[in-house]
Amino acid sequence: MGNRQKIMIVDDDENIAELVSLYLTKEFFDTKIVVSGREALREFDTWQPNLLLLDLMLPELDGYQVCREIRQKSKIPIIMLSAKAEIFDKVLGLELGADDYIVKPFDAKELVARVKAVLRRYQPIIPEEKKDSRKCIEYPDLTVNLSNYSVTYRGNVVDMPPKELELLYFLAASPNQVFTREQLLDHIWGYEYVGDTRTVDVHIKRLREKIRDNEYWSIATVWGIGYKFETRKRA
Repeated sequence: MGNRQKIMIVDDDENIAELVSLYLTKEFFDTKIVVSGREALREFDTWQPNLLLLDLMLPELDGYQVCREIRQKSKIPIIMLSAKAEIFDKVLGLELGADDYIVKPFDAKELVARVKAVLRRYQPIIPEEKKDSRKCIEYPDLTVNLSNYSVTYRGNVVDMPPKELELLYFLAASPNQVFTREQLLDHIWGYEYVGDTRTVDVHIKRLREKIRDNEYWSIATVWGIGYKFETRKRA
């Protein structure tokens, strides 16, 4: 996908870095591994990541120094990784501008969840006039309005619980983009629901019972992956 978010992993422990990269790649992130503080600063400017996973114990420049220098020129999210569990180290990292601090050893799935949570908090603020224009999506025979939580299908208002409507809106807002069940869980329900993918399937089933596929669009199953809102051009 062309709009994948990029995560730079700065850690001189190749085993940990590769494991983290594997889990993030499965969640459709692009990753780059660098092994020293100076390399991180060089690659940061050229690769321009969306988030930095930053180990503290690094050759050449430690994580604190890297964080300090990046904060002078960028506000991108930084999650520090460290074997140091003392409160002093956590406070110092957060005071230098880190958005989160994870103690090693950590669970890779929890790390991915923390990455997603930090990225959600970092979403840029949308001016009100633009925000309103993005809250209503229209297709032939279908209007999904997130500002007043209403769905109109073939001229009739459809009664729909909030999560069903939010799921429909999220899919329709990115036509033809494939989302895994885990991604949909994360965006609609929050990362604490990760693992219970049946929730997505049940909501998709209910949506399909309420709005039938149109000749120009449909809620499509991508077997083995997830779902997408598929659109087709008019003849």
